[in-house]
Amino acid sequence: MPELPEVETTRSGIAPYVEGKRVTHVVVRESRLRRPIAPQLATELGGAVVESVTRRGKYLLLRTHSGTLIVHLGMSGSLRIVDVGEVAEKHDHVDIVFAEGKALRMRDPRRFGLMVWTREDSCDHALLNSLGPEPLDPAFDGDCLYAQARGRRVAVKSFIMDSRVVVGVGNIYANEALFGAGLRPSTPAGRVSRMRYQRLAEEIKAVLTAAIRQGGTTLRDFVGGEGKPGYFSLQLQVYGREGEPCPRCGRAVKVSRLGQRSTYYCTSCQR
Repeated sequence: MPELPEVETTRSGIAPYVEGKRVTHVVVRESRLRRPIAPQLATELGGAVVESVTRRGKYLLLRTHSGTLIVHLGMSGSLRIVDVGEVAEKHDHVDIVFAEGKALRMRDPRRFGLMVWTREDSCDHALLNSLGPEPLDPAFDGDCLYAQARGRRVAVKSFIMDSRVVVGVGNIYANEALFGAGLRPSTPAGRVSRMRYQRLAEEIKAVLTAAIRQGGTTLRDFVGGEGKPGYFSLQLQVYGREGEPCPRCGRAVKVSRLGQRSTYYCTSCQR
């Protein structure tokens, strides 16, 4: 699944081709995504100018004067810019066509993504109104995590992956941040000290910032806005490295299942 850095990479990749551009029409080849694409989408977007492309968690928001298109890439979705007339392939479900001869094309082999149009303030939409703070926002810090963790028995890894606590910390980056903070993923959230949460918040910011700077993580199903994959996976410390030596102490990296997700950690460096 594309995580926050991949979504941010997509946002920055498509924005120059989309912002300030007028939509001529929308082509929907397959409307059966996670939520069916509303038939009125073409009417709502046709003739509109995309004023901005922003991100909230793992959602992309294409804002116009009359409303906002909320996009989620699901498990296997991607957005890319193509020339109008470029032949669509099997899983290319939607084209948003612009007057300049370019189109924003959504590809989604597993059809878990979505495109939802709303005229209301997007912050009030049901998809977004319960989301926690952005991890790269200055207001997000260890105090924020510590306050929400009081009395919580859930594992700290599952805690930071809860979008109501903080948005966009997916499995890969949760593993990496916890390693950086020296914190065992299975530790109950309520037992982590304020000081250790401060370190964890700093690591979350650092690992996400590094991933965004390098273009996201290379995943099988991900392609960036300009067709360029990310390269952050070259610097992953523990994720996907079961049995390999820990980059700090040399002991073998372990893997276990936590919250139905593969969890990688070092038994010596993370306590």
